[in-house]
Amino acid sequence: MRAVMLKRVPVADLTLGMFLHRFDGAWMDHPFWRQNFLLESAEDLGRIRASGVQAAWIDMARSVVPELASGPQTPEPAKPAIAAPPRRTPTGMDDELRTAVKLCGQARECITTVFEAARMGRLADSSAARGLVEDVCDSVLRNPGALISLARLKTADSYTYMHSVAVCALMVSLAAQLGLDEAQTRDAGLAGLLHDIGKAKVPLSILNKPGKLTNEEFDIVRSHPEHGHAMLLACGDVGEPVLDACLHHHEKMDGSGYPRRLQGEGISRIARMAAICDVYDAVTSDRPYKKAWDPSEAVRRMAEWSGGHFDKSLFQAFVKSVGIYPVGSLVKLSSGRLAVVVEQSPALTTPKVKIFFSTKAQLRLVPEVLDLSRTVNEKIVAREDPAQWHFTDLNELWAGFPVQPW
Repeated sequence: MRAVMLKRVPVADLTLGMFLHRFDGAWMDHPFWRQNFLLESAEDLGRIRASGVQAAWIDMARSVVPELASGPQTPEPAKPAIAAPPRRTPTGMDDELRTAVKLCGQARECITTVFEAARMGRLADSSAARGLVEDVCDSVLRNPGALISLARLKTADSYTYMHSVAVCALMVSLAAQLGLDEAQTRDAGLAGLLHDIGKAKVPLSILNKPGKLTNEEFDIVRSHPEHGHAMLLACGDVGEPVLDACLHHHEKMDGSGYPRRLQGEGISRIARMAAICDVYDAVTSDRPYKKAWDPSEAVRRMAEWSGGHFDKSLFQAFVKSVGIYPVGSLVKLSSGRLAVVVEQSPALTTPKVKIFFSTKAQLRLVPEVLDLSRTVNEKIVAREDPAQWHFTDLNELWAGFPVQPW
């Protein structure tokens, strides 16, 4: 195996010919989807210097700057936890949504490039994915509702890519609910991000087909876990939990899943987690062949499948992580007013909601945020189907600003 000789270099001292191993700081702070590359372009050098990055780790063995070979070698320090404690300080929904918008945009660019490279047989390593996972972890652990809710909004063309980002965020949130440690949380996030990488081998005409798949087309789609597992195995830098989740996220507790028809405890915990997060995001996203379910309706229906499809205890933890009424759910209050859920509270049945419509008067109201955990005069009495009400601005209502599908 090739030896890695690393040297920490301030950004001001970077020169062309240096091989960038990784940047110091958060993935969002630098302007590149990847971290391992030879610095050959003056434009790239300028972009780095104009970013918020202060320093980078240079792989001297892969650099083509002669003087680096004789320079002092600095051992790479052990990587810290996903983020320093201050970056994990809980944030309000409004503040985190602004950060999550930026992250969703960058995440789409990153994962699209990763999938396109995989289609061309060039999935060389997982460094770009790992960098993205770290920032997803930071956002979700500060306020899970923001990124999870935004990543749910997808166009039909971007579904495969943003689905990976959404499942990554859901996996991190579930890992936190289960009390998993930092390494396990990172693995869960990376598993979510890469679980569908095998779809890079499935023709886009099949992935985006608006009608029902033929048996032959469905067989091609069902091959994606094995394709993905083989691709990640070839990378050589992806751990067993991530490989296992990629291969087995379509297994079911009753043994009716694929590709191995595993059942019960024969399915690893991380694969059982991925199965839940994968289905939840799939059914709450618009697809070419069906409209999305409301988040709270998705939770209700999935609860009915629990035991056959999903691990019951893990599904209960999942519900605690997203809420009985997830952000974006349309609900009816005891007063007859309609509201959209904007943020969770410790009590699952009493989230923060934004009231905006009177069913008695059939009139829009001036939007008003109400914390149901702090009032005894209002409670949720029913879920409502957004399709029956034809509201076109529910996403803007819960987000507080116009948001478009990614």
